[in-house]
Amino acid sequence: MKINTALILCAGFGKRLNPITLKVPKPLIIIDNLELLEHNLNLIKKLRIKNIKINTFYLQDQIIQFIKNHPLKNDIEIIKDGSSILDTGGGILNLLKNSKEKDFLVFNPDTLWTIDYKETINDMIKVYFENKMENLLMVVNKVNSYDQRFKGDFELKQKVLLKDSDNNYIYTGCQIINKKLFNDIGKNKFSILEIWNSQMNKKKLYGHEYEGKFIHLTDLEIFNQLTKNQ
Repeated sequence: MKINTALILCAGFGKRLNPITLKVPKPLIIIDNLELLEHNLNLIKKLRIKNIKINTFYLQDQIIQFIKNHPLKNDIEIIKDGSSILDTGGGILNLLKNSKEKDFLVFNPDTLWTIDYKETINDMIKVYFENKMENLLMVVNKVNSYDQRFKGDFELKQKVLLKDSDNNYIYTGCQIINKKLFNDIGKNKFSILEIWNSQMNKKKLYGHEYEGKFIHLTDLEIFNQLTKNQ
C-alpha cells in the first residue's frame, strides 16, 4: 500500500508574519534560498508522490503563478477555497472532494520541510497501513523544536495521542488522513481540530515521532532568526 496524493494547505493569511505577508503569501516566503512551498514540493518529489493538490485563498494569484512556472506544474492541481477561507478542516475536505483516493498525506508548508523528513514519512506510511489506521500525525518532542516557545499539543503514549498535563509533543504539520473521517461533517468551514478531538475521544488519534530538528516559521521573530545570515 502507498500514498498516491499529497495535499498542501496554502490558503492561510499568515498574520503573525506581518508586514511580510501583507504582500507575500506565507508559502512563498524564502528560507535557505528557497520558498517554503518549494522545500515542501522537493520533499514530496523525493517521496515519489506524483499527485499534488494545493488549496489557495489569500494572495492566491501569486501561488497560482508560482505553480504555473514550476517544473512539477503538470502534477499539481490548484483548488481554490472559494469566496471565503474554509479553515484547515474545510480546506482539506474541499481538496478531498476532488480526488478518488482514500488516503492522503497532508502538509502545512510553514514547516521547513527538508529531505531529513523522508525516512520518517516513509515509516509513517508503513505504520499507517500495517495498523489499518485512519489518521496518523507526525509529532516532535518540544525539546527538538527550533522555536522553544512552543508549549506542546499532545502527549504520545504507545502511538496514541492524548492531552495531558505535560503535552511534550508538537504537531509538525504533516499527517496522513483517510477520507472517511469527513463523512459526518455537515459543513464546509471548520478546523481540523474537530476531527482530531473526535478521534482523541475514541482513543484513535495516532502519532508518530520525528526525532530530528523541527523548524517552524512561527512568526516574525523566528523569520528574523532564520534569515539573519541569508
